[in-house]
Amino acid sequence: MFNKLKDRVVVVTGASSGIGRATALRLAEKKAYVVAGARRRGALESLAQQCHQRGTAAIPVVTDVTDEEAVERLAGKALEHFGHIDAWINNAAVGLFARFEEAPPEAFRRVLETNLFGYVHGARAALRYFRDQGYGTLINVSSMLGQGGAPYESAYVTSKFGINGLSMCLRQELKGTDINVSVVMPASVDTPLFQQAANYTGRVVKPIDPVFDPDKVAKTIVKLVKRPRDMVYVGNAGRMMGALRKVSPRVYESAMVRQVEKDHFQDEAAPPRSGNLFEPQEQWGRVDGGWANGRGLLKNGAAKVAVAGLLMALPAMAYAMWPSKTARTVSKVRALLPG
Repeated sequence: MFNKLKDRVVVVTGASSGIGRATALRLAEKKAYVVAGARRRGALESLAQQCHQRGTAAIPVVTDVTDEEAVERLAGKALEHFGHIDAWINNAAVGLFARFEEAPPEAFRRVLETNLFGYVHGARAALRYFRDQGYGTLINVSSMLGQGGAPYESAYVTSKFGINGLSMCLRQELKGTDINVSVVMPASVDTPLFQQAANYTGRVVKPIDPVFDPDKVAKTIVKLVKRPRDMVYVGNAGRMMGALRKVSPRVYESAMVRQVEKDHFQDEAAPPRSGNLFEPQEQWGRVDGGWANGRGLLKNGAAKVAVAGLLMALPAMAYAMWPSKTARTVSKVRALLPG
């Protein structure tokens, strides 16, 4: 859509940490104007300073995306300072780990209010201005779990399925216009989401390996601002599991259950807590979650080896459960994977 990002105006929600913060910094490097929304004032102000150091303007706006009026104010600030909005990135998200029936109802609802209705509020605000100006790009950051699910994450997964469905509906409504809707599907990412998540499992959670650098996701998002695409996976693990889900849902579900039980928890007890669902946690206003420090971050060749190892393990797992379907399923998965 754009040959360059210099002087383009981009709104980013959930900008105080993780993927949102990494994306804002990437946009600043390209000299785009950033309007950053999140609940943490201190983290937003430090982000704005970092963007200024990269040679561009950044406007921090304290925003709780569960509040539609607050999201409208975020859009208003962008228009007040820059006169238009070229792209809107819905990214704000919270996590909840619990068995479905053990998740407090108010916690489950809060995840949906943030992760799904926060995107609804952002889309409503953005599309109103996009239609008036005749163009624009809406980017919704989802998850590979939005196509397959995972145990202990029913609220988060429900929100991501909703984001994917919402995005498809919007694309259909916007056919024939210059307004684009893109969905980003990251695999496991090294962000502070896991330290901040609500947790009622009794165990300390961690990201599933292989864990990818949030800057890898940020680079993908920045590319989509320039050249929108309908859906983009980030991380070969996500592509592989997505392909497996398409050709054999039963094998996918069994593989996911085993992977979560094996690799999503640490050998440490955790008391019940609501995390950052209702109040932000200032200490985690940073890009990474510290999982790179010898705790699972795999890049480049290492990530490919890990994904290949998981793929090689799937036939044995599947054969133990459904011998007659195994060869057919694995063959289909291999055919769907990128060369």
